[in-house]
Parts: sequence; structure tokens; C-alpha cells
Amino acid sequence: MRLQIILWLLVLTPTLAEAGAWLRDKGTGFSATAFTINRDQDIANTTYLEYGLLPKMTLGVDVRIGTDGLGVQDGFATLFLRRALSAPEATSKWAYELGGGATWDDAVVQPHLKIGLSYGRGLQWGEKYGWLSVESSYRWDITTSQGTAKIDTTVGMGFTEVTTGMLQLYLSTFDGDSSASIAPSLILQPRGKKFRVQIGAEAPLDDTDSTALKLGLWREF
Repeated sequence: MRLQIILWLLVLTPTLAEAGAWLRDKGTGFSATAFTINRDQDIANTTYLEYGLLPKMTLGVDVRIGTDGLGVQDGFATLFLRRALSAPEATSKWAYELGGGATWDDAVVQPHLKIGLSYGRGLQWGEKYGWLSVESSYRWDITTSQGTAKIDTTVGMGFTEVTTGMLQLYLSTFDGDSSASIAPSLILQPRGKKFRVQIGAEAPLDDTDSTALKLGLWREF
């Protein structure tokens, strides 16, 4: 039974981690869409796509569209390439990322460049197996020369073959202002299906009244 759990986790870890140091196998892909809403009716839709372009290179797209309670929109879209820095059999995974795209705030659209460095590894708690990933990135606005630095940390644990728990911590700094959010989620996979359902929440640590409900759908192809 333990061997089956280990093998199951090794197969699912790149998918459950969403991004980071694990790369997609060549010719395979992954998509994640999510919807969040808080009590002020601030809404956000995110779409994340990955495709294994080469054995050590993954092509991806990251898009976020947000609308506040007054109807003002903002967001970003980034196209990126991720390349492995560590060997496929390494216990600790490392990868770097290069990308570019655009951000927008209502009617203002500005191009940006992005660099990133990711780390990941498997974890074990007694009979349970999980993973840790840390993704650091810097997004530079070409027009204003301002930058956004981010560190996203994810810890996950497989409870059963159907349910997985995930806790994420988001840290970011922009123009001297820092923010932090915590996002717990439960990932459910119907037996025999290639999709997973994410149910969770995202709470800013300095404003828990703005906690948002999060619903997502993950698919492999």
C-alpha cells in the first residue's frame, strides 16, 4: 500500500504543484482555471497553462483578470519558458523562468518582462507524502521601470487517492508596499477522471475581512 501511495504521489506532484521546479513531460500539458470573490464583490479569474515543449523546457501562459466592486478592471498576461537546472532524478528540483507580457489597469496597458527561480522537493510526514515548492519571481514594467517581486510557497499533502490538502503563502512587494496572503485549499479528484476540483479561500493577512472564496478546475492533457 505504501508503495502505491509513493508512486501515485510521484505521478501527481507536478500537477498538484501547478508550477515551479517540476517540468511537464514533452508533449503533455496542464491547465488550471480559478474564480475568486469576496464580500465586496471583488472578482478575479485566473487561467494557467503549461505544455512540455522539450524534455527540459516547459512553455506556459499565466493570465489574471480582476474586477472590483465598482467595475474597474486590472490584470496581467505573461508568456514564459521554464527550463530545468537540476537533473530529472534529483531529489531537490530547481528551474529558472523567462517571460514577457503585459499588465493593465482599466484602460492603461503596459508591457513587462519576468524572470523567476523555483525550488521543489517531496516531503514525508509519517505515512503521508507531500511536496514543497518555492517560486520567486521579479516582474519589471518596461514603461515605468517599476518592479514587482514575489515569493509563493506551497506545501501539499496527499490524504487519500481522492483528496489532497494544500496551503499556499503569497508574498509580494511593489513600489515599497508589501502584501501577504494565505490560501488553504482542498483538491478533489473524482475516481477515473483526469480533472480535479479545487475548493478553498484566499485571505490577505492585513485585511482578513477581504477573504475570498476560491473555486478552481485542473485538467491534464
